[in-house]
Amino acid sequence: MKKQKIVSYIVIIVSILIVAGLGSVFVNLGIDWFNTLNKPSQFVPNWLIPVVWSVIYAIFAIVLCLWVSKKPIPKNIVLQLVINGVFNILWCLTFFTLNLTFLGNVTIVLLLIMAYVLIISINKYEKTYSYFTAIYPIWVSIATTLNMALWILN
Repeated sequence: MKKQKIVSYIVIIVSILIVAGLGSVFVNLGIDWFNTLNKPSQFVPNWLIPVVWSVIYAIFAIVLCLWVSKKPIPKNIVLQLVINGVFNILWCLTFFTLNLTFLGNVTIVLLLIMAYVLIISINKYEKTYSYFTAIYPIWVSIATTLNMALWILN
C-alpha cells in the first residue's frame, strides 16, 4: 500500500472523528437543557440519535477510504465534505450548547441543503457511493423536522 493512500485514510478517519467528537462535546454540553424541552409525541428515542450518527460517520469513513483506494476524491467533493462537517459542528454548538433554537434551525436548514448537494455531487462521480451515503441527508431531514418542532413547542 502506498504511503499516500495510508495518509489519505488517516486524514479521512481523523477528520470524521473530529467532526463527530466536537459535535458530541457540544451536544453533551447542552443535553441537560435538551432533556427539559417539550418534545412532540413522534420524537425519536434519545438512544437512536447517536446510533444513527455513528452509522453515518462509519459509512462515510468506509466510502471515502474505498474511494481514495481507487482514485483521488474530486476537490469539490472534499470542499463540500468540509463545509458539511463545519455546519454539523455549528449546528451542535448553536442548538445544544448555546440553546439558540431559532439559529439552530437556520443552521440545520443550511446543513440540510448542503447534505443534499453533497449527495447529488457524489452521485455524479460515484453512483454506488451516493446510495450508501444517502442516509445522511435523509437523517438530516428528520433532524430538521424535529428541530423545527422543538422550536415551535418551546
